[in-house]
Amino acid sequence: MKIEKLEPSKHKEGRWLAWLDDGSIVRVGEGDVVSLGLYAGKELTDGEGEALAAAGAQSKLMERAVGLLALRPMSRKDLLDKLCAPPRQKKEKWPYDKLDDVPDPDILQPQREAIREQAEAVADKLADLGLLNDEEYACTVVRHYAAKGYGPRKIRDELYRRGVPREYWEGALGEREPDERQIDKLVRQKLRGAEPTRENLKKVSGYLARRGYGWDEISGALGRLRKEEWE
Repeated sequence: MKIEKLEPSKHKEGRWLAWLDDGSIVRVGEGDVVSLGLYAGKELTDGEGEALAAAGAQSKLMERAVGLLALRPMSRKDLLDKLCAPPRQKKEKWPYDKLDDVPDPDILQPQREAIREQAEAVADKLADLGLLNDEEYACTVVRHYAAKGYGPRKIRDELYRRGVPREYWEGALGEREPDERQIDKLVRQKLRGAEPTRENLKKVSGYLARRGYGWDEISGALGRLRKEEWE
């Protein structure tokens, strides 16, 4: 295998394009050009060809990862799951005409492991650059759902669903300051002007519990409501 041409991309800074003699193009980073000693006219050994292919695959993963993080912040686990997810197959058509065409799981497994390894390397690099930080992301999730009126239990559910390591949960939740005005507003919205009867307050309590509030916060809100009524 030979590199016919090697040029920097005209559209993406830091990216280089390697044209190979089989007609394929491999996109790699500037650092890969240096570390792999790439140049136009270079004859690649089998090992160098594999290294170039791996660098191209990792470069593609890096570009996709940066694009995903530009859309919204996410946890390392969430990002890795998206990078390693297999492409979607069209449901309307079975992709294999014959049984012999079905991929062998023993062949696919090393491919999955290779992609996972490359994705882990991409995540490590993004973490070093400060673009991927589970601890900061945990705080972002807590602030977002607290502002939407959700309590600690519901926020924990979201932290779990988004793949945030448990070691960061309590620290992030510790920065959440219970907002009495917020939970009191939820109580009034649920009552909708109705009398705070025992039945109505039971419905309010259930509503707040479903939003993730604990009994201490619920009883405090109901106590403030009763005090307003007495006054």
